[in-house]
Amino acid sequence: MTAAAKPLLVEEEAVATKPRTGAHVLVDAIAAQGTELVFGYPGGAIMPVYDALPGSALRHILCRHEQACAFAAAGYGRMTGKPGVCLATSGPGATNLVTGIADAFMDSVPMVAITGQVAQPIMGTDAFQEIDTFGITMPIVKHSYIVRAVSDIPSVVAEAFQIAGTGRPGPVLIDLPKDVQQAMCDMPPTVLDAPAPLPLDEEGLRRAEAAVSVAERPLFYLGGGITRAGATEAVRRMVERSGIPAVCTLHGNGVLPTGHEQLLGMVGMHGAQAANHAVQQCDLLINIGGRFDDRATGRLDGFAPHASVVHFDCDRSEVSKLRHADVSVGGSLKHAVKSFRPEAQAIAPWLGEVYEKRRATPHRYDAPGEGVYAPALLKELSEKAGKRFVAVPDVGQHQMWTAQHCEFSRPEAHLTSGGLGSMGFSLPTAIGAQLAEPDAVVVSISGDGGIMMNIQELATLRRYGIPLKVVVIDNARLGMVRQWQELFFDGNFSEVDLSDNPDFARVAEAFGIEALTVSQRSEVTPGIERLLAAEGPILMHVVIDPAENVWPLVPPGHANHQMMEG
Repeated sequence: MTAAAKPLLVEEEAVATKPRTGAHVLVDAIAAQGTELVFGYPGGAIMPVYDALPGSALRHILCRHEQACAFAAAGYGRMTGKPGVCLATSGPGATNLVTGIADAFMDSVPMVAITGQVAQPIMGTDAFQEIDTFGITMPIVKHSYIVRAVSDIPSVVAEAFQIAGTGRPGPVLIDLPKDVQQAMCDMPPTVLDAPAPLPLDEEGLRRAEAAVSVAERPLFYLGGGITRAGATEAVRRMVERSGIPAVCTLHGNGVLPTGHEQLLGMVGMHGAQAANHAVQQCDLLINIGGRFDDRATGRLDGFAPHASVVHFDCDRSEVSKLRHADVSVGGSLKHAVKSFRPEAQAIAPWLGEVYEKRRATPHRYDAPGEGVYAPALLKELSEKAGKRFVAVPDVGQHQMWTAQHCEFSRPEAHLTSGGLGSMGFSLPTAIGAQLAEPDAVVVSISGDGGIMMNIQELATLRRYGIPLKVVVIDNARLGMVRQWQELFFDGNFSEVDLSDNPDFARVAEAFGIEALTVSQRSEVTPGIERLLAAEGPILMHVVIDPAENVWPLVPPGHANHQMMEG
């Protein structure tokens, strides 16, 4: 191989090594990337790797379903910013990972998924548990490998981790045939140098600053890319220095802490009225790390109708994909924000307008009756948990209530399935987050529909003594679907009745998990206190009114100012 063709690898100092199996080489290569934790489930085609795990530097967490392995690995990645790792066998093991891989891809979460594959001589013969994992996952990964030679394992692993964690993060797949795992190799682990940062877009920055200087109604639009870029503190300092108000997307929650004087709230379908009002009235929208998702914009041709757009994003494919950017700033988001010096002029009338709108449209918690009002419970829970609070909602009404009403001190305090909207997300993702940050108060917040999709992971909590708090908000319905059927399908409630749910507290106890049930408002505060005081895993089953809806709501096909307020 010529010098020009040589891969950009920085190998450890040459050491005398004796031949080892490819599986042992793989395990050592993973550990060399700084990873200590992997989530997996064994099977025939990945069995050599499991033979190599005992005595290695890796701690393996046995989840009870491969989908949970992928979600847990992504939970680790969401929490740390480093690639989480999941392992599965070929065939159904690999296909069970697909939802979790897709979820990580949609939300730009770093992950390395490693799947066993049948031996190369029988690939393509419809062998037992053979499936084209490479082909199936191609649309939902940043990159894929089928490892054909055992000597390639160290470089493939190093490249996979670098690709997963740099630029716009995402999942990478390594498909590993069984004969490669069993072959002998004396290659040492490989570590890649950190890539050079993308060059600073000086021209884009100057044009962005010029746009701010003439704007009368500027507004920051803070997206999830800020967290993925490790740019939270830089953005906070820049926003505060500018004096310009801000809204956030679902994934931008926590970039500015809840209650920050410049934050108008979350924008979009279930956003704050003040935030949606500001977007619709601004004359300059400064998008930092957002992708103009349809749930945030509402009807696109009615979104921010008076605004020019400045778009900061490391991924050029996102710029002008949905909304034309009058000015774009590429390159490293963190470095760009640190160099951005917006100087707003004469915006006092604008500040008065948007802050008055925020003051006049607060959330209300005075719901009538003696039953549990979920928004009030979630608000109290986050307040009592304090700055160590991390919410991991599932998907549905409770997900929106969590985003609207919980207090977030940082973006990592709100881990949510935004792009894919995967039910079953919460419990395994929260396991990954809790293991990534043992001192955090991690709370899995599920609905009665979502919890049933990965409820087997209560066994994982019990096995490892993971001190996760699990809240199941039970309205005996598929709540968000029921709400839409009520509002947009003439009340034709089709297949949303879950009134035959089990007693979730008793189910948890059967798994060996402490549990309690809260069904009255008077029980909320003592229930939360017991939940937070528990030293081990605990589940709180919360019974609420099946007719409760999420408000406000922008109906589908409408602009964000056309909000239903219930």
